[in-house]
Amino acid sequence: MEKRSSIKNRGVLRLPPGFRFHPTDEELVVQYLRRKVTGLPLPASVIPETDVCKSDPWDLPGDCESEMYFFSTREAKYPNGNRSNRSTGSGYWKATGLDKQIGKKKLVVGMKKTLVFYKGKPPNGTRTNWVLHEYRLVDSQQDSLYVRESNSNKLDSSISWIKTWLKSVF
Repeated sequence: MEKRSSIKNRGVLRLPPGFRFHPTDEELVVQYLRRKVTGLPLPASVIPETDVCKSDPWDLPGDCESEMYFFSTREAKYPNGNRSNRSTGSGYWKATGLDKQIGKKKLVVGMKKTLVFYKGKPPNGTRTNWVLHEYRLVDSQQDSLYVRESNSNKLDSSISWIKTWLKSVF
């Protein structure tokens, strides 16, 4: 029997025909991010590591037509601060809206933040349609899981779990 890897080509997810990686927010945090941070084995090796917040969206692994998931360590903007450095070569990732709690009513296991990419330098950057979702554990400020959404021509401003990567038209 042929042995197949579920990750190929610069961390791009390859699944057999008919299979979809479609985890819930809670599954991403509990089954992947928490296990990664604590050194436990992952259910599947389908999420590559990459420095998401220092990368321009078009330089991230994968194509712009599908959502992608990445593990990334967040870097502090200032030595003694809690703010993350999200500057790239061409612009910056800016948080939008409020963080969303992930988990059951009384047991919050993680947080979800939506980021939009701006070209240029703050505060005069130009908003694009590139969107990224950041997942983090409630007790961790260091390790995060990111979801880059798939390509679309319209901007959706909701913070719900939408599997649509919004690409800026250049």
